[in-house]
Amino acid sequence: MTTDQMRNLSHSLRLFGVHANFEKRAAQAAGQGLNHLEFLRLILEDEVLFRKERTSKMLMTRAKFRSIADLEDWDQSFDRGLTKAKLREFAGLSFIESNENLLLLGKTGEGKTHLAVAIGRRLCAENISTLFLPVNFLFEEVQAVKSSGKYLAYIKRLTACRAIILDDFGLRNYTHEEANVLVDLLEDRHRKGSVIVTSQVDPRGWQKLFEDPVIAEAIVSRLEHPSQRLNLKGGNYREKLQTCLPARKKLE
Repeated sequence: MTTDQMRNLSHSLRLFGVHANFEKRAAQAAGQGLNHLEFLRLILEDEVLFRKERTSKMLMTRAKFRSIADLEDWDQSFDRGLTKAKLREFAGLSFIESNENLLLLGKTGEGKTHLAVAIGRRLCAENISTLFLPVNFLFEEVQAVKSSGKYLAYIKRLTACRAIILDDFGLRNYTHEEANVLVDLLEDRHRKGSVIVTSQVDPRGWQKLFEDPVIAEAIVSRLEHPSQRLNLKGGNYREKLQTCLPARKKLE
């Protein structure tokens, strides 16, 4: 088979990972004396990696993260309540396999959203569907889809995501209608997917955010059970970093 034939066949079969790498792999196989099965394994691994990266990029776009953050960027020079061991655990994404929620708690500037986005991006990199939803924006979207008669389809689309990030939960009290939206969202995915919540409010105070105590208990219960909780600390990281910048520049 000629190079052009291989190029045309792989492209027509939509094997784009093979298409991009087969010449390099053929040279590698010839140089290292690899047999046919070893060569085949290499080009199939290229195809798997290409498809994974393509899916990851698509999921990143659909997730609608409001910033770019990665777990590797988490600054360990300040004690913010996240140990290296816990950071590695989050990176391993074990919580998603057990359908646990993550409750990321702390004051303004302590890194809740940064951490939630970083975990979400790691999920997308592993081809796990994720959606980033600032809570107030969620309710604005709900109003729009209800007016167009597409509410059920909207909730179905949200619950189909393996992980949902509810950012800035508890900034205000919620109406009865908003509480019912949260019940609809959480009910269908309870123990079937994970919710990552960032909040300045301790879960002990969440029930006070809702008018109906029965609905409040249902929402809080579905967020807390099962879940892992991380309490960030240390004050506003951005302010601390700004204060330390002159000293760091001198050291450099």
